[in-house]
Order: sequence, then structure tokens, then C-alpha cells
Amino acid sequence: MTRVLITRPLPDRVLAEAERHFEIEVRDTNQPMKRSQLRAALVLHDGVLATLGDNFDQQAFAEFNAPRCKIIANFGVGYNHIDAAAARRAGIAVSNTPGAVTDATADVAMTLILSTARRAGEGERLVRSGLWEGWHPTQMLGMHVTGRKVGIVGMGRIGQAIARRCHFGFGMEVIYANRSEKPVDFPARQVSLQTLASEAEIVVTAVPGGAETRHMLGAEFFAAMRPGAIFVNISRGDVVDEAALIAALQAGALRGAGLDVYENEPVVPEVLRRMENVTLLPHLGTAALEVREAMGLMAVETLRAFFAGEEPPNLVN
Repeated sequence: MTRVLITRPLPDRVLAEAERHFEIEVRDTNQPMKRSQLRAALVLHDGVLATLGDNFDQQAFAEFNAPRCKIIANFGVGYNHIDAAAARRAGIAVSNTPGAVTDATADVAMTLILSTARRAGEGERLVRSGLWEGWHPTQMLGMHVTGRKVGIVGMGRIGQAIARRCHFGFGMEVIYANRSEKPVDFPARQVSLQTLASEAEIVVTAVPGGAETRHMLGAEFFAAMRPGAIFVNISRGDVVDEAALIAALQAGALRGAGLDVYENEPVVPEVLRRMENVTLLPHLGTAALEVREAMGLMAVETLRAFFAGEEPPNLVN
């Protein structure tokens, strides 16, 4: 029977579906796989259902001429932790789970926009501290988001879902930076990255991770942003030069930032953790049961189709 390694504990519904089709082995830890475990995964299993943190890099594939593993089905839309080109050279297909994550990730972007603009984290900490003295007219004044200009960096599925929420939900003017113009059902203007930085009052990053986008947003971008603007990242941590973002925040160039991802996860710099005007979430983008089930079932279906000799959906290499 086809052997599949599932690298992290997944929702029961996903595991039950996987067991219907394969002989499965499930790692009982959420720690990233070590180098020896990556090697074992490729030689002992026909397929792997992997996720963020399982670093299948070029070295992992270069050690084998003909590994037993023939497909890595990634649990997630982002797959920059897998060298898809090196996998293909080793005869291994790679897939991801687009679509299932779109709305959930866009919702978290809105959570970060609102929380940062309205100082929700700071306010909650004040209440929990027992130091709140009651309402008064000038207490914790934040940014009113309705009618603002939002700039979306990356106008794929998730970027469009964020833009749609901003426009229809909050009456925001939408501008975006993207390699190509995107036809959408609401007013949106394509601009250069530099123009976006200089015009947007709220900037949201929604580009995929990988070598092409590493440190895409750095000191030059933050220097060009409007004074008092808000920066939000729900893409991948290394899209942003974290040191440059910290410097901009320390200099008071930005009103605040909302972050769900970090350059060296799970390490979050202490200086960020001390900043009251920064909203920090623990990579919650898709953290809803029905979403994680949908992601897992999509990955399992890709594996099923692949081993049944059908055209598997969502291949990326």
C-alpha cells in the first residue's frame, strides 16, 4: 500500500481521509523536521504531506539519485520552504493548497489593520493591567480607517480578497503594486511600488515568499511611506527586511505595524515585542478549523489523484 508521511498533527477529519487511501505515518510533534528526518522522508515514503518549517531545500534533494518519494503535497499555499525546481530535478512533484486559505488570510489582514489603527492591543493590555481609569474624550486616539487609501503589495487571490474587504466594507480607495494589471469588480489603480509607498495610508503585503521577494520591502520602501501610515504583513516574514522596519518604527516614521509573520519565525525580536504600536499575531492566517480541514483535504486529494494516475490538482513544478 502507498506509504505517506504526514509531517505534523492535522485535524482528525484530514487524518481519517488520508487513512482511507494510504498507509500513513504521522509525526507527533510540531517541531520542524531535522536534516536526518528529511532524508528518511524521501527514502521511506512514497509521498509526503509537508508544511511550513519542513525545509526541503536543494541539499535535501541533491543527496538522492532516485528517491522513493514521488510527491510532496504542501499543506499551505506558500511553498518557499520547498525548492520546487530541485524537487523536479529529483523526479518529485510539489503541490500546494491555493483557494482554501484566501478568505481566512484576508480576514486576518483586516484584523491587523483594525487592531493597529484603533490601538486594540494596547487598549486590551491597559484593561488587563487594571490601570484603566475610565473613558475620556482624548484617550487612546487612533486612526479612523473608513475612507482611507490602502495599498496592496501583491494582487493575487489573497491581495484581491483584502482589497475587496477594504473597498466594500470600509469605503477605501484601493491602489496596488503587481507585476501585471488585475481585472477586479471594484475600482483599483495599479501603481509602482514607490508610488504605493508614497500614497497609501495603509500598506498591506500579500506577495508569495521566495528568493524573488526576499527583502522586497526594505529601508527605501519604508522611507518613502507617508508619515503616520500603517504597515501590515500577512505574506511571509522574509519579504520584509525586519531590521529596516524596526528602524522605521523607532524613528517614528510609521504610525504602527501589524504583523502575522516574521523573518526568523518563531523568533520575534524583543524590540518589536516592546513596541506598543505594533500588533503581533502568531501566524494565525489560516487558523480556523474548517480552513485547516479544507487545506488538509485538498492536499490529500492531490496525493490520491497522483497515485491513482490522474492529473493531480495544484502542482507547482
